[in-house]
Amino acid sequence: MSITVAVDAMGGDVGLDVTIPASIRFLQDHPEHRLILVGDLPAIEARLSALSADARARIELVHATQVVGMDEPPQLALKNKKDSSMRVAINQVKEGRAQACVSAGNTGALMATARFVLKTLPGIDRPAIAKLMPTVKGTSCVLDLGANVDCTPEQLLQFGIMGAELVGSLTRRERPTVGLLNIGSEDIKGNETVKQAGELLRGSALNFYGNIEGDDIYRGTVDVVVCDGFTGNVALKTSEGLAHMVSVFLREEFTRTWWTRLCALAALPVLRHFKARVDTRRYNGASLLGLRGIVVKSHGGTDALGFRFALEQACEEVGSNVIGHIADQVALQLEKIQRPAVEPSTTPETL
Repeated sequence: MSITVAVDAMGGDVGLDVTIPASIRFLQDHPEHRLILVGDLPAIEARLSALSADARARIELVHATQVVGMDEPPQLALKNKKDSSMRVAINQVKEGRAQACVSAGNTGALMATARFVLKTLPGIDRPAIAKLMPTVKGTSCVLDLGANVDCTPEQLLQFGIMGAELVGSLTRRERPTVGLLNIGSEDIKGNETVKQAGELLRGSALNFYGNIEGDDIYRGTVDVVVCDGFTGNVALKTSEGLAHMVSVFLREEFTRTWWTRLCALAALPVLRHFKARVDTRRYNGASLLGLRGIVVKSHGGTDALGFRFALEQACEEVGSNVIGHIADQVALQLEKIQRPAVEPSTTPETL
């Protein structure tokens, strides 16, 4: 199956120095796929000069005159940057010229632009940012990670449906377990929004585990972790900070004396394996779920390896028909909610 991905080549902290090498390696690994590179044409072409004829034939270039800054307010970017590489790349999905879009640009601007251009699926109030995170049991999907600071119980239910379908499509897990992030496992814990969301999730067709706490995320207690964007973003950034701290502490301890340096050499195979398991680049790529098109957000500071994994994820979502599965399940859930609990009686007394 040939898949075409539109790439915001200018987005991210580094831009072309990351997106182009990642795109070239992606095409080498996947000779069946195609890319649309959007951005400054002369600058992009200069970096493709050494590309093989076969790979170059699977690249289309689309010029964009503007770039969205990493700290630019989303609404200003949406209003004033209509020819930005980000927006033009998303337009490729809307026009059917690409099946997915990948950008490492400004997260807020990407969400605002994607929502404006692509619109949301029927039954979805707001898109959510979802990401597969490593756990002791494999991976868990956490959403929302920052798109929606305040959420209604109904929106948290929608997040659960979307997360379950994403996990089921990408990992082939049947009936993924869904947990609601809370301050305790008891049903009486949490604010009113979380309590009401718990009731909706329990009454849904989802495989709802119940409330989970923060330490359950990396234990892999559930396949899908549902929370509002405020809580999710704090959890994500705390995790990134902890990972950095552990890395710094290990480096300091192993370089403290000549003896610890020798120990580091002996432990090198273990350390390399450990680094590979927790390497954030291999989990790079957050999905903007709930849109009428696939958009994957790469971390702005990632390198070419990380960006390539974001491209891989976009193709996996296309190949797994994530959008179709989400649309179907949301429709079923809405039908269940709207259907009367007891069918009207047809006995003579009611006629």
